[in-house]
This record gives sequence, structure tokens and C-alpha cells, in this order.
Amino acid sequence: MAKKVAKNVTKKVTKKVVKKVAPKKAPEPKTALLAVGDLAPTFVLEDQNGKKISLKDFKGQNVVVYFYPKALTPGCTVQACAIRDSHSKLSKEKIVVLGISADPVKKLKQFEDKQKLNFTLLSDPDHKVCEAYGTWALKKFMGREYMGILRQSFLLDKDGKIIHIMDKVNTTTHHDDILKVFKNQK
Repeated sequence: MAKKVAKNVTKKVTKKVVKKVAPKKAPEPKTALLAVGDLAPTFVLEDQNGKKISLKDFKGQNVVVYFYPKALTPGCTVQACAIRDSHSKLSKEKIVVLGISADPVKKLKQFEDKQKLNFTLLSDPDHKVCEAYGTWALKKFMGREYMGILRQSFLLDKDGKIIHIMDKVNTTTHHDDILKVFKNQK
């Protein structure tokens, strides 16, 4: 009987110790704000020329709203130049491209001029649009954590509904990936 009581006490003590010592579970990842089938959040932002551009201006057209971290950086330049080089293919499929970053208008103009970009770049300096789309998030780089723009794209149909969300964008194939999605929608 004494052994049985000792075992029960040991089990209870062990469970309590394990509960107290066990590491806390990591918080669940935040669920996406938007999903396929949702109406894309509307916005009005300044383009690289300082002109106010509204998402509503593109009603009746297929639109790619792509978010990129920072103009004139290597990955963003590769991505933008590939879109530039695919402009005729995208236009043939009646696809409009809108690139959004938190960069000021002046920097977007430099990006356009230096890389001879042929599509609209939009400035979201207070990252309100990024937040509405869920692309403003905690990022990690070389052991440092900071808030920034996730490289994501939202493909919209002619009614402004999201038909596809690219969470993992490959900067070198992004333009082809966009074309594939829209061609598969036909």
C-alpha cells in the first residue's frame, strides 16, 4: 500500500513539475486577413509621378497588386525588371500591374527611371494599405526583428475579387507565375 501511495504522489509531483517547466507553446501564426473570393480592399495612393491612383480606376480589368519590400534593392529590382520585360505578354492578357511599397514617391520615380519600368508604382508610406492586405508584418533578418512588407501578390479579377494569393513569391519567375494563374482562370 505504501508503494502504491508513493507512486501516485510521485506521478502527481512529476506532472506538476512538468507543467511548470515545460516551455510555452509558440503562438499560432496569424491567420490571413484576406482569402480567395474576397473583394480586394480599395485604396487611393500616389504613384511615382505624384498622381493619385485608386484601385477603383481599374474596375473591369484583371489586376495584380504586388507588394515589395524596398525599391532599388536587388530582389525587388529583379522582380520589377522581369515584370517590365513581360509587359507585352501581360497586356495581351489584359493584366494591369500595380507595385506597392512604403517608399516615398521620389524614390519610386528614381526606381522607374533607373530601371525603365513601364507599370505603376504606388507609395504607401504609412503602410495602411499593406496592413489592409496583411502584408505589413514582423520580419527577421540576420537575427534582427523588424516590421516590414512581406513580398506577396494578390491577383484580382475584373470585378475586384481576389482569385489568387501568392504568399511565396519567386522574384525571378513572378511574372510567369502571374500569367499562368490568369490563363488557368479562363
